[in-house]
Amino acid sequence: MFVGGLLLGEFDAEDRDRGRRNVLAVAVAKSGVHLGRLAAALGIGEEYLRRLRRMEESDGPAALLLPRAGGKVTISAATRASWREQFEVGLTPKAVWREQPRRARHAYSAVWREHHAWREARMAAPATAAAEDQVAPAPVDDTSQMSLWSASKTSVAAAVTSDERTEGEGGNEIVPMTARSVVSKQQVQHVGTWLMLALAAELGLYEEADRALARRAHDHDALRIALDAIICALAIGQFCVEGARRLATPSGPALLRAERVPSPSGVRRLLGRLIADTDGGTKLEASVGERLIQAARAEDGPAVFYVDNHLRRYTGKEVMRKGWRMQDRRVLPGTSDYYIHDEDGLPVLRVAVPSHDSLPALLPPLSKKLRDALGPDERILLAFDRAGAHAAPLAELRDAGFEVVTYERKPYPELPTTAFTPTVIAGESVGLHESRLRNLGAGRGRVRRIAVLTKDGRQVNFLAVSKEPAARLVEILWHRWRQENGFKHGVERWGINQLDDRGVESVPRGTIIPNPARRRLDRAYRIARVNEGDARRLLARLPADDPRRAAIEDDLADALRLQQEIEWLRPSVPTHAPVENTELADTLVRHTGQRKAVLDVIRIVCANAEADLAALLAPHLTRPREAKKVIANLLAAPGQVIVTEAAIRVRLAPAATRSERGAINALLEALNQRGLTLPGDRRRLPLRFEAHLS
Repeated sequence: MFVGGLLLGEFDAEDRDRGRRNVLAVAVAKSGVHLGRLAAALGIGEEYLRRLRRMEESDGPAALLLPRAGGKVTISAATRASWREQFEVGLTPKAVWREQPRRARHAYSAVWREHHAWREARMAAPATAAAEDQVAPAPVDDTSQMSLWSASKTSVAAAVTSDERTEGEGGNEIVPMTARSVVSKQQVQHVGTWLMLALAAELGLYEEADRALARRAHDHDALRIALDAIICALAIGQFCVEGARRLATPSGPALLRAERVPSPSGVRRLLGRLIADTDGGTKLEASVGERLIQAARAEDGPAVFYVDNHLRRYTGKEVMRKGWRMQDRRVLPGTSDYYIHDEDGLPVLRVAVPSHDSLPALLPPLSKKLRDALGPDERILLAFDRAGAHAAPLAELRDAGFEVVTYERKPYPELPTTAFTPTVIAGESVGLHESRLRNLGAGRGRVRRIAVLTKDGRQVNFLAVSKEPAARLVEILWHRWRQENGFKHGVERWGINQLDDRGVESVPRGTIIPNPARRRLDRAYRIARVNEGDARRLLARLPADDPRRAAIEDDLADALRLQQEIEWLRPSVPTHAPVENTELADTLVRHTGQRKAVLDVIRIVCANAEADLAALLAPHLTRPREAKKVIANLLAAPGQVIVTEAAIRVRLAPAATRSERGAINALLEALNQRGLTLPGDRRRLPLRFEAHLS
């Protein structure tokens, strides 16, 4: 021990020569030095130094030399490794000591000695590293590597196998990178997204992705990190893979448990490699959809599902087929995505239909997916709008054992007001009447017809195939707006309209499409008829001697001649034709959709996880309708990560008002009881969340 360059004495820390150390400590303390700094230098606590000083005052210096009872403390390798991980992220010995389980807590001195040994080893590390720089690098073990990040050929030629070299953006090869286990860290940005990761794993996303996409041993770690990056980006308000850029913070590697944050192009290339030639996106979509459908089973009555389509617009330069977009009241290029939502309005399955087939054409195959997932004995009730209210699909669904409710298409007979019975449905006072069965015609049989008189005097008819009460069927169909709200929330929160995949392929030969030549011909015919009408209207108003009549008569003759030519051509130009027989043979394309399928499965799982969190949080909020906004703030929250032998503790610091603090704590307590774990955590340590709210 030196003070001001003067050697006061020596003691052996390894031999636990505490007596001599204690004497020197008390002697130096009397010289007026800062007691906190003295205690830190000696590796003892300030309270322990105070007791030594009181002991010397009462019993003399000899009391400081007495040996302390007790044997040598044994620290397990796992405990030592856990402590050193926490030292690496900047935790002090006292902080590490406090984080130990109370029942098996080691003495503070043991933690301090381990910290001292770790610090000495770290100081010696630069010299060792400098010597190792002269040695050739060891070969990389592919089984523990991850392929995500691009680099030059010279830096990865020895580390990347030939089957990992994929053509991507820039043509670069892929740099393997080792996935890291979860580590303690004082400050982790966006660590609230671990809530979403844990719930996504609970819903089976990672397990099904491994089955559908991972083909080699090292694919599992790579896929796990890619999924983590996508989910974290979506959870903090980004809409697509490009949002992974927002994760590239100093704490990003700790958040994703990887050596570095993957680039968006790296994630896209990895997904492209994993789904190549395997239909991995379709398999993942089917397996995760089956899980979510099974989770929507009803305890009493039929399982209710809503079916509808949503046009995803395309604004690029390729030539795509057009479909009807109700919001714009026009046809637009894009893809029709058919969604199945459960009774709560949560998406469970998405099917992309580039050909824009109608709802009646899609109802049978979609209903078959539900039957395959739920089994032959489960009651299934499908609810959809007027677009599917045609006789053929209703009869087909009924004959296949499905229950159905939809709106009846006009015209239908108007009933007198006296025919309705006052009742309350979904909190609204209406009149209800169930009349005779509706005949579907052509020998298809009959279905139930239900009429409702609204408060404003409008009559709305429903068609149903079900034994459920009429009021219950009306309530189910009125709640179909939950699906429309789900579409809106999916666009604004999760980005379901994102393109995600720019890869295109030619429409297969033999595909029947609307003939563009016939469409132009019909448009010219309509214009010619309008011109004819305008000319006849003007001629009817002009006097017989008006000089303008000659020009108008010429216009009328041209319009009639053009109509005659078009009528002669129309029979030879079909309305629909195989794509190879049209002018679009070499230009009409469609998106491959496999990468989009994977990302939309992730969005669907995130939407279900968000709804789960909101359902737990809403009862504790003074404004339950704001639950999802509070969840968004919670997912974007920074926090501290502390890894112990028993659990991973995450201390979140979300932005919250005073009225939201108690609700967040109640939510986290409920989640802690579910035993959530991080995907890919080999130790399967349970997550323990808590909120630090000022």
